[in-house]
Amino acid sequence: MQESASALVTNWDIPTVVTCALMLVGVIYTAGWIEIRRTRPSQFPPWRLMAFLTGLTAIFVAVASPLDTFSESLLFMHMAQHFVLMSIAPPLLVLGSPVVPMLRGLPRWTIPTLLRPLLRLPIIHSASGFLVRPLVAWIAMNAAYLAWHIPPAYEFALSSEHWHNVEHACFLFTSMLFWWPILEPWPFRRRGSRWMILLYLLLADIVNTGLSAFLCFSGRLLYPSYGEIPRPFGLSALNDQVAAGALMWVLGSIVFLLPVIAITMQIFSVKGAQRLESAKTRTARGYRMQLSGTE
Repeated sequence: MQESASALVTNWDIPTVVTCALMLVGVIYTAGWIEIRRTRPSQFPPWRLMAFLTGLTAIFVAVASPLDTFSESLLFMHMAQHFVLMSIAPPLLVLGSPVVPMLRGLPRWTIPTLLRPLLRLPIIHSASGFLVRPLVAWIAMNAAYLAWHIPPAYEFALSSEHWHNVEHACFLFTSMLFWWPILEPWPFRRRGSRWMILLYLLLADIVNTGLSAFLCFSGRLLYPSYGEIPRPFGLSALNDQVAAGALMWVLGSIVFLLPVIAITMQIFSVKGAQRLESAKTRTARGYRMQLSGTE
């Protein structure tokens, strides 16, 4: 039992290819961030660099730490891994406003030979604008979330390392799309009212709550693979499933509801400032009218 408990901290399996890719992305972003800071320091403060690099670190932890090594034997560890890939790393990466720094950080020879012809393609402009529309991003993230947790799809991903990686890539990519309209990274242009983003987040929380509650209260083992292997820590497969559902429910709701609170406060503070400014303007206008009447 002690050995198993220590393994929750020490049992790392570092994937070489993914680790090198994350390091390369970090170097490219950092180089681009340094470059763009020369002309837009106010839009790219140091915290954006820290957010992006922390997001890359979160991905590394998700795929290299015990979250991954125990994912095939403990469902709640697998759900914690999914939580990091969907709710921790994506918003941090998006907070880094990654598009321009990543482009600026690439070697200069890639601009005329690769980037310029690619970015001029109409399909690139259309696809990039289409994918970050709130409705499209919401459907993409929640469809990926629900589809990969359907028992046959989940079991299929567990049986294949390749498809397991595809599953994780789907979670990461669609979650970045989901967070894009919420965090509005430069040069993203807002589409629609911020009030709609509140509905956007609340509906996503309902989806998460539904899936989490189903795991908690189904009363049967949804993923048979977890019942066919030796159970670490003496935790039964069904209790493991309940713990996984509770983790998804609590942490997922926190991640969705905190932005709801922040955006609501932002909306009312802006409206309050607008009302105050309007009142000042009316007062000044009335004062001027009184002065002109006196004259």
